[in-house]
Amino acid sequence: MRPVRPGDRGPAVEDVQRRLLLLGYDLGPTGIDGVFLGKTREAVAAFQAKHALAEDALVGDATWATLVDATFSLGDRMLYLRVPHFHGHDVATLQEALSTLGFPCGEFDAIFGAFTERAVREFQRNIALAPDGIVGPETVRALGNLRHTWEGKDPTSHSAAQAGPARACAGLTHREVALVVSDRRAASVAGRVLNLALAGTPGSRLMVLEESVRVPDGALVLRLYADGTVLASPNVPVARLTGGPKDSFRLAAAISAAAGTCDRVVVELAEETVADERGEQRSAVAILDAICAALS
Repeated sequence: MRPVRPGDRGPAVEDVQRRLLLLGYDLGPTGIDGVFLGKTREAVAAFQAKHALAEDALVGDATWATLVDATFSLGDRMLYLRVPHFHGHDVATLQEALSTLGFPCGEFDAIFGAFTERAVREFQRNIALAPDGIVGPETVRALGNLRHTWEGKDPTSHSAAQAGPARACAGLTHREVALVVSDRRAASVAGRVLNLALAGTPGSRLMVLEESVRVPDGALVLRLYADGTVLASPNVPVARLTGGPKDSFRLAAAISAAAGTCDRVVVELAEETVADERGEQRSAVAILDAICAALS
């Protein structure tokens, strides 16, 4: 983005002022007026100093990204484990709430990492939600209903995290796993599986390949279909993911059955379950959980 500079006027300045005002900075009697002078310049410099940014009073990429992160409220966006990690005020609020409720997130760093995902899953199990690690409307609503229990309380008494990676899967570092895709939606889900695997296990040997690419010898192959063109193959297990709580268990059984025999599994993604971001991420979580369970 082009830096917003002192002396600039217009909607970009108004957006910066709106976020600064939301964070409690004093913009003077004119408030949001779209003019980058005086109190607005002082507020930008103060914000930069607080967040260890270059105090140049320019709203460039780094300052803008930090300003946006600081003004996210819990529920403004869907949160889940990925790389790069989500970070910001909404993640900090989530960590505060979960840790106070007895679901430790590790370090309070406002970063949605593996420990935070584990805490989300444990909280979801505790309140009878699907433990998918996705902070969507249902999870946000449940935390909001418990706000009187955690807001303003000291979360540090429950903040100690268990040693070791919270979502690591040693099997992913020992065995090559190829997700083979032929349609756009399946490729999107497979990309999320890869992203999730790398976020929890940096040394993961999981890969995403198109059908035209040769699969490495000895790799466990999962062929993903989301367009209804599932091809039947003799002696190859087929698992259909429908978005239900048993998806990962069914797929893990199929992978275990295939391991050491044909080393291939067909994964059919029901169209209605991968129609949006939430469905794609939930399917990716189920697939990775199943792979980890089968390889452990």
